Amino acid sequence: MKKLLGVVLGTSVLLAAGCSKNAPEQSNNTKAADAGQPQKIVLASTGSDADIWRYIATLPETKKAGIDLKVQNFTDYVAMNTAIANKEVDANAFQSYAYLVAYNASNEKKIAPVSTTYLEPMGIYSTKYKKVDQFPQGASIAIPNDAANEARALLLLQSAGLIKLKTGFDPAKGTPNDITDNAKKIDIKPIQMATAVRAKNDVDAIVLGNTLAMEGGLNVLKDSIYYEPIDQSTKLNVNIVATADSRKNDPALKKLGELYHTEAVKKYVQEHFAGTKVDVNKPISYLTESK
Repeated sequence: MKKLLGVVLGTSVLLAAGCSKNAPEQSNNTKAADAGQPQKIVLASTGSDADIWRYIATLPETKKAGIDLKVQNFTDYVAMNTAIANKEVDANAFQSYAYLVAYNASNEKKIAPVSTTYLEPMGIYSTKYKKVDQFPQGASIAIPNDAANEARALLLLQSAGLIKLKTGFDPAKGTPNDITDNAKKIDIKPIQMATAVRAKNDVDAIVLGNTLAMEGGLNVLKDSIYYEPIDQSTKLNVNIVATADSRKNDPALKKLGELYHTEAVKKYVQEHFAGTKVDVNKPISYLTESK
């Protein structure tokens, strides 16, 4: 009898272990959803973008959507994309679509946009000159050294009449090597954007995206000597919420875009950023449409 009982118990333990081993693992988010608890989402961001998302985290609309939003501050742009590619965080919000395209072109682990957020102009700033036509021969201008923003800065310099770029210039990956005419022999200096604002007094001018400019206390509409038109015609420059490519259809992450475009957030952005962030509420397909 003891032997039989031992066999039965042993078999039961093995069966239980086997069932446990083969049962699919549930993510913390799935468990939370099943239990009717808020779904935790960790979003990486920086500067004024992080401020907006911290505000979104406090909204009753966010709670109603079943989202427990945690904003993690980063200072390194590449690290934010690496973090979502490796699924160390759920999403990030800091970059233009062009920056994402450039990142994917040079990295094996791909990331993808989840929603559009806004468009903000890039500007030329100078503590020495008030107009671009005042730049002397050999004037030094610092521009971002990452692929997407470097190309965008070069297009801005061309728009300002300072240089000319080759036909077919790549707006996501173009470089100073694509300059075909530089009548004033402008000394273009690609630099890391993390130190850009501090370097503005070391050059004749500097090209900055609006988020970095605002961190340095600058308003592109008031303080720059030249800036991009504020409209939705340049799709590559639209900012986005991004995640790992395998999670681009995650319903919970798509809610982030919906939350960004609520009336409460529009009011907050207008009050704090004085029209420098133009709301772009479009489907992701808009970014790749030919027109």
